[in-house]
Amino acid sequence: MIMVDDILLSEELFEKKFVCDLNACKGACCVEGDSGAPVEADEVDKISEAYEQVKHLLRPDGIAAIEKDGPFVVDYDGEYVTPLVEGKECAYTIFDKSGTAKCGLEEGFNQGLTTWKKPESCSLYPIRIGKLKYHQSLNYHQWDICKPACECGSKLDVKVFRFLKGPLTTKYGAAFYQQLEEVDKLLTDEKDGKIEFENGDEI
Repeated sequence: MIMVDDILLSEELFEKKFVCDLNACKGACCVEGDSGAPVEADEVDKISEAYEQVKHLLRPDGIAAIEKDGPFVVDYDGEYVTPLVEGKECAYTIFDKSGTAKCGLEEGFNQGLTTWKKPESCSLYPIRIGKLKYHQSLNYHQWDICKPACECGSKLDVKVFRFLKGPLTTKYGAAFYQQLEEVDKLLTDEKDGKIEFENGDEI
């Protein structure tokens, strides 16, 4: 693990390659899984407000689930998550003509209906935020359904942290992201045996 601004980072963020490939996965992350998307405590009011603004964009099944269970629910771990449609897809999921799952909350944001895009857990995926006693941690979450994204990332040579430059900058700031670039350079130089001392010597 690497510490940046009191946040612990998994080295996998600098090692794994990842670029979402919706043509291949069809937005499976909105559909698969046994629980909804994590919602932070400071997001519950935002998702409640956004629901009213994007309700007309959602599918009848999704609206029914939200009206029944609420804009967010508490899962078996005691965490806030989005509700599911009969234990399947996220209630905020919409499908385009090709059958690709997309986020109704994000669609509302793109249309200018809301000022809040979607839960940060979705924006930051495949990074998951861990909450330790004294620190946060940022970890790479590996999921079989994201194999196309790993293949696409490898083909394009895009590391996880760079794929998520926008969401990471939004949450933690530009200075934090710049430190990630510096960490990546150090790790790359270390791997290549190019770490330099002040006198210019290398190891």
